[in-house]
Amino acid sequence: MPISDRFRPRRLLALATDSLPARAYLGLVALGVVVLFLAPDSPYAMAPALLTAPLSFLPVVLPFGAGTAGGGAAEVATAVLHGGWLLLCALVNAAAFGALARRPDRAPSARPHSGRTLLAAAVDNWPARVYVAVVAAALGTFLYAVLLSPDPGFAGIWPILAAAPLSFLAAAASAPAEYHSLPWLGTLVFCAGVVLAGLVNAVLIGRLARRIGAAR
Repeated sequence: MPISDRFRPRRLLALATDSLPARAYLGLVALGVVVLFLAPDSPYAMAPALLTAPLSFLPVVLPFGAGTAGGGAAEVATAVLHGGWLLLCALVNAAAFGALARRPDRAPSARPHSGRTLLAAAVDNWPARVYVAVVAAALGTFLYAVLLSPDPGFAGIWPILAAAPLSFLAAAASAPAEYHSLPWLGTLVFCAGVVLAGLVNAVLIGRLARRIGAAR
Protein backbone atom coordinates (compact mmCIF):
# COMPACT_ATOMS: atom_id res chain seq x y z
CA MET A 1 0.00 0.00 0.00
CA PRO A 2 1.45 3.40 -0.89
CA ILE A 3 2.33 5.55 2.09
CA SER A 4 2.29 9.32 2.16
CA ASP A 5 5.16 11.20 3.78
CA ARG A 6 2.68 13.63 5.31
CA PHE A 7 0.83 12.80 8.48
CA ARG A 8 -2.65 14.30 8.48
CA PRO A 9 -4.24 14.73 11.94
CA ARG A 10 -7.63 15.01 10.23
CA ARG A 11 -7.40 11.34 9.30
CA LEU A 12 -6.81 10.40 12.93
CA LEU A 13 -9.80 12.45 14.09
CA ALA A 14 -11.98 11.07 11.30
CA LEU A 15 -11.09 7.47 12.12
CA ALA A 16 -11.83 8.16 15.80
CA THR A 17 -15.36 9.40 15.12
CA ASP A 18 -16.76 8.03 11.85
CA SER A 19 -17.56 4.44 12.84
CA LEU A 20 -19.81 2.81 15.42
CA PRO A 21 -17.01 0.84 17.17
CA ALA A 22 -14.90 4.00 17.55
CA ARG A 23 -17.81 6.07 18.89
CA ALA A 24 -18.84 3.26 21.26
CA TYR A 25 -15.29 3.11 22.59
CA LEU A 26 -15.20 6.88 23.18
CA GLY A 27 -18.54 6.63 24.96
CA LEU A 28 -17.14 3.92 27.22
CA VAL A 29 -14.10 6.06 28.04
CA ALA A 30 -16.38 9.01 28.82
CA LEU A 31 -18.37 6.77 31.17
CA GLY A 32 -15.12 5.75 32.87
CA VAL A 33 -14.21 9.42 33.38
CA VAL A 34 -17.60 10.04 34.99
CA VAL A 35 -17.01 7.12 37.35
CA LEU A 36 -13.55 8.51 38.13
CA PHE A 37 -15.03 11.83 39.28
CA LEU A 38 -17.98 10.29 41.14
CA ALA A 39 -16.00 7.57 42.93
CA PRO A 40 -12.29 8.46 42.87
CA ASP A 41 -11.49 5.90 45.60
CA SER A 42 -13.31 3.06 43.87
CA PRO A 43 -11.41 0.33 41.98
CA TYR A 44 -13.42 1.40 38.94
CA ALA A 45 -11.60 4.74 38.99
CA MET A 46 -8.83 2.98 37.06
CA ALA A 47 -11.22 2.52 34.12
CA PRO A 48 -10.01 5.53 32.07
CA ALA A 49 -6.36 4.47 32.34
CA LEU A 50 -7.16 0.84 31.49
CA LEU A 51 -9.40 1.76 28.58
CA THR A 52 -6.77 4.05 27.07
CA ALA A 53 -3.88 1.59 27.55
CA PRO A 54 -1.18 0.94 26.56
CA LEU A 55 -0.33 4.58 25.74
CA SER A 56 -1.89 5.82 28.97
CA PHE A 57 0.76 3.93 30.97
CA LEU A 58 3.68 5.55 29.17
CA PRO A 59 4.03 8.39 31.75
CA VAL A 60 4.85 5.86 34.50
CA VAL A 61 8.45 5.88 33.25
CA LEU A 62 8.58 9.68 33.59
CA PRO A 63 9.53 11.50 36.83
CA PHE A 64 6.22 13.35 36.94
CA GLY A 65 2.54 12.58 36.60
CA ALA A 66 -0.97 13.31 37.82
CA GLY A 67 0.03 12.77 41.44
CA THR A 68 3.06 15.05 41.39
CA ALA A 69 3.43 16.97 44.61
CA GLY A 70 4.14 20.66 44.76
CA GLY A 71 0.75 22.12 45.43
CA GLY A 72 -1.22 24.80 43.72
CA ALA A 73 -0.25 25.53 40.15
CA ALA A 74 2.03 22.47 39.87
CA GLU A 75 -0.78 20.05 40.72
CA VAL A 76 -3.21 21.84 38.42
CA ALA A 77 -0.70 21.78 35.56
CA THR A 78 0.05 18.08 35.98
CA ALA A 79 -3.68 17.27 36.22
CA VAL A 80 -4.36 19.20 33.00
CA LEU A 81 -1.46 17.50 31.24
CA HIS A 82 -2.63 14.11 32.45
CA GLY A 83 -6.17 14.78 31.30
CA GLY A 84 -4.95 15.95 27.90
CA TRP A 85 -2.76 12.87 27.57
CA LEU A 86 -5.68 10.56 28.38
CA LEU A 87 -7.79 12.37 25.77
CA LEU A 88 -5.08 11.90 23.16
CA CYS A 89 -4.72 8.22 24.10
CA ALA A 90 -8.49 7.77 23.80
CA LEU A 91 -8.51 9.37 20.33
CA VAL A 92 -5.62 7.18 19.16
CA ASN A 93 -7.30 4.02 20.44
CA ALA A 94 -10.64 5.05 18.95
CA ALA A 95 -8.90 5.68 15.62
CA ALA A 96 -7.38 2.20 15.85
CA PHE A 97 -10.84 0.70 16.30
CA GLY A 98 -12.07 2.81 13.42
CA ALA A 99 -9.22 1.60 11.22
CA LEU A 100 -10.00 -2.00 12.14
CA ALA A 101 -13.68 -1.49 11.36
CA ARG A 102 -12.98 -0.09 7.89
CA ARG A 103 -12.65 -2.50 5.03
CA PRO A 104 -9.01 -2.60 3.85
CA ASP A 105 -8.11 -1.41 0.38
CA ARG A 106 -7.18 -4.43 -1.71
CA ALA A 107 -7.73 -5.99 -5.07
CA PRO A 108 -11.20 -7.49 -5.64
CA SER A 109 -9.69 -10.93 -6.09
CA ALA A 110 -8.15 -10.90 -2.62
CA ARG A 111 -10.04 -12.64 0.14
CA PRO A 112 -11.21 -10.08 2.71
CA HIS A 113 -10.51 -10.41 6.42
CA SER A 114 -8.14 -13.39 6.02
CA GLY A 115 -6.08 -14.19 9.08
CA ARG A 116 -2.77 -13.72 7.31
CA THR A 117 -3.77 -10.27 6.03
CA LEU A 118 -4.96 -9.20 9.46
CA LEU A 119 -1.80 -10.34 11.26
CA ALA A 120 0.43 -8.78 8.60
CA ALA A 121 -0.45 -5.37 10.04
CA ALA A 122 1.58 -6.26 13.15
CA VAL A 123 4.88 -6.46 11.26
CA ASP A 124 4.70 -4.62 7.94
CA ASN A 125 5.02 -1.05 9.25
CA TRP A 126 7.42 0.73 11.58
CA PRO A 127 5.01 1.83 14.36
CA ALA A 128 3.86 -1.77 14.88
CA ARG A 129 7.42 -3.09 14.68
CA VAL A 130 8.63 -0.62 17.30
CA TYR A 131 5.75 -1.60 19.56
CA VAL A 132 6.49 -5.31 19.12
CA ALA A 133 10.13 -4.60 20.03
CA VAL A 134 9.03 -2.80 23.21
CA VAL A 135 6.83 -5.72 24.26
CA ALA A 136 9.62 -8.18 23.47
CA ALA A 137 12.10 -6.17 25.54
CA ALA A 138 9.67 -5.99 28.48
CA LEU A 139 8.98 -9.72 28.27
CA GLY A 140 12.69 -10.48 27.98
CA THR A 141 13.39 -8.40 31.08
CA PHE A 142 10.71 -10.33 32.94
CA LEU A 143 12.10 -13.72 31.88
CA TYR A 144 15.63 -12.70 32.85
CA ALA A 145 14.42 -11.58 36.28
CA VAL A 146 12.39 -14.75 36.87
CA LEU A 147 14.83 -17.31 35.49
CA LEU A 148 18.24 -15.80 36.21
CA SER A 149 17.91 -13.11 38.84
CA PRO A 150 17.93 -14.08 42.54
CA ASP A 151 15.26 -11.46 43.26
CA PRO A 152 12.77 -10.92 40.39
CA GLY A 153 10.90 -8.29 42.38
CA PHE A 154 8.13 -6.66 40.34
CA ALA A 155 9.60 -7.41 36.92
CA GLY A 156 6.21 -8.62 35.71
CA ILE A 157 4.84 -5.07 35.77
CA TRP A 158 6.75 -4.09 32.62
CA PRO A 159 5.19 -6.64 30.22
CA ILE A 160 1.81 -5.99 31.82
CA LEU A 161 2.05 -2.26 31.12
CA ALA A 162 3.53 -2.75 27.66
CA ALA A 163 0.76 -5.10 26.49
CA ALA A 164 -2.13 -3.55 28.45
CA PRO A 165 -5.05 -3.74 28.76
CA LEU A 166 -5.44 -7.41 27.78
CA SER A 167 -2.22 -8.29 29.60
CA PHE A 168 -4.09 -7.82 32.88
CA LEU A 169 -6.20 -10.83 31.89
CA ALA A 170 -2.96 -12.76 31.28
CA ALA A 171 -1.79 -11.90 34.78
CA ALA A 172 -5.12 -13.00 36.25
CA ALA A 173 -5.07 -16.27 34.30
CA SER A 174 -1.52 -17.07 35.38
CA ALA A 175 -2.20 -16.55 39.09
CA PRO A 176 -3.95 -19.94 39.68
CA ALA A 177 -1.24 -21.72 37.69
CA GLU A 178 1.40 -20.55 40.18
CA TYR A 179 -0.07 -22.95 42.76
CA HIS A 180 0.18 -25.91 40.38
CA SER A 181 2.70 -28.67 41.01
CA LEU A 182 4.66 -27.41 37.99
CA PRO A 183 6.21 -24.10 39.12
CA TRP A 184 6.98 -22.94 35.59
CA LEU A 185 3.36 -23.21 34.45
CA GLY A 186 2.40 -19.79 35.76
CA THR A 187 5.29 -18.16 33.90
CA LEU A 188 4.35 -19.98 30.70
CA VAL A 189 0.69 -18.93 30.91
CA PHE A 190 1.67 -15.36 31.68
CA CYS A 191 4.15 -15.12 28.80
CA ALA A 192 1.67 -16.65 26.34
CA GLY A 193 -1.01 -14.21 27.45
CA VAL A 194 1.31 -11.22 27.11
CA VAL A 195 2.34 -12.34 23.62
CA LEU A 196 -1.30 -12.60 22.54
CA ALA A 197 -2.19 -9.26 24.14
CA GLY A 198 0.79 -7.59 22.47
CA LEU A 199 -0.16 -9.11 19.12
CA VAL A 200 -3.68 -7.68 19.37
CA ASN A 201 -2.26 -4.22 20.13
CA ALA A 202 0.30 -4.51 17.33
CA VAL A 203 -2.44 -5.35 14.81
CA LEU A 204 -4.45 -2.33 15.92
CA ILE A 205 -1.38 -0.09 15.71
CA GLY A 206 -0.51 -1.44 12.30
CA ARG A 207 -4.00 -0.96 10.92
CA LEU A 208 -4.05 2.58 12.28
CA ALA A 209 -0.63 3.33 10.76
CA ARG A 210 -1.85 2.09 7.39
CA ARG A 211 -4.96 4.24 7.48
CA ILE A 212 -3.44 7.54 8.60
CA GLY A 213 -0.54 7.12 6.19
CA ALA A 214 -2.44 5.83 3.17
CA ALA A 215 -2.23 8.05 0.14
CA ARG A 216 -5.55 9.35 -1.04
